[in-house]
Amino acid sequence: MTCRFYREQEVAMLLDMATTIEVVDECFRQLGIGGAENVPRHRARTPGFVLHGMHAAAEYLGTAGWKMYSTTRTGAKFHVGIYDIESGQMLALIEADQLGQLRTAAASAVGARYLAKKPITQLGLFGTGWQAEGQLTAMATEFPLTQAFVYSRDEEKRQAFAERMSEKLQIEIVPVHDPREAVEDLPLIVTATTSKHPVFDGNLLAEGALVCAVGANWTFKREVDVVTVRRADNWVCDSIEACRGEAGDFVIAAEEGYFDWTTAVSLADVIAGKAIGRNNQDSIVLFKTVGLALQDVALGTKFLELAANKPDLGMALPF
Repeated sequence: MTCRFYREQEVAMLLDMATTIEVVDECFRQLGIGGAENVPRHRARTPGFVLHGMHAAAEYLGTAGWKMYSTTRTGAKFHVGIYDIESGQMLALIEADQLGQLRTAAASAVGARYLAKKPITQLGLFGTGWQAEGQLTAMATEFPLTQAFVYSRDEEKRQAFAERMSEKLQIEIVPVHDPREAVEDLPLIVTATTSKHPVFDGNLLAEGALVCAVGANWTFKREVDVVTVRRADNWVCDSIEACRGEAGDFVIAAEEGYFDWTTAVSLADVIAGKAIGRNNQDSIVLFKTVGLALQDVALGTKFLELAANKPDLGMALPF
């Protein structure tokens, strides 16, 4: 069997958000019942350059793999490698920027599927970049959204984002000038920014709100403040192990004495029925995602399944 190389445009051609959400849901379920193993991200650094690596084994799929990406001042380059666990053969090398956007957004949608107080027809969104676009698309795929309130510091960017996404999703996107307007009285708030500091005041959260914090995956960054952490009744991680090493939102709050890691539960355990993710309808829930390699491996495997029906896609590699 020959390893094949696939480019971004081929990934975009075959994968959609609805499919990705179901793939990621099953990822979490399998983690909860022991059908897969995930190894958190590790980083190697030198001035001006960071190499990020993470890997996972998915017994339930018969595959394993890794995600590696580099970040520099000029941007990031993402790749996923998929292996057959029986033969050890490398099946594919996939350019993974598009794949990463899909699985990151789907993780939030899956979290909201199990943790949000329904119905969800409105949300607040912080961020107007590539990941924010994916987050909004995923939530509009999962829920019957009619309206979203979007905040970023750059007025021009948030206006352009609102116009572009309202046309794409056919819902009302309201660019707001005050962070308050993207939090107050809303059942779901998503943060997908590059900010090192909290982007809203946790005192503004409504009873029963779910916060999906996505953007910060370094211990010195946090998008949500201590007030949000303290007001939460439930604290849920995509992976407690990964969040302990990366989620500044929790790490900093713990260092300041406002959070106890023993109170956190994993979404996998919630889905598997081993933990409670929401105490009641009035509970404020904080769901933190830093991204899991298992999601990349599972979605990469799904892509290969779809690509098998299109033999003209990809390029054979000499190994």
